[in-house]
Amino acid sequence: MSISHIEHIGIAVKNLEESIRFYEDKLGLECYSIEEVADQKVRTAFFMVGQTKVELLESTDPEGPIGKYIEKKGEGVHHIAFAVDNIDESLKGLEEKGVRLIDQAPRKGAEGLDIAFLHPKSTHGVLMELCQDKKK
Repeated sequence: MSISHIEHIGIAVKNLEESIRFYEDKLGLECYSIEEVADQKVRTAFFMVGQTKVELLESTDPEGPIGKYIEKKGEGVHHIAFAVDNIDESLKGLEEKGVRLIDQAPRKGAEGLDIAFLHPKSTHGVLMELCQDKKK
């Protein structure tokens, strides 16, 4: 597996519009994209910080993964995402090394990326996401 960079840091928020205003008005960042990912029951907003993105995640359903996360843990850092060259090979290699996968195969995520999550019980408590941009 070859990780090229941190693709983004995902932050769970209760209210996307209020959070966007904070990042823009207080931190001086610019939201460049808002998107709904229906199958993940989430709305996202993205900001560039140098070479890394910050992704805000608002649940569209209290029973969705972000809704459940916020109910249990509150707002805050949800996951860290790493960019990989070959997500299929990365998942296979990690599984062979005993890493527990949430996603056995990649699925479509925000910004058209192929994504897959690793279970935090296998990653020392950190929810990790692998991302591959197949457009590049």
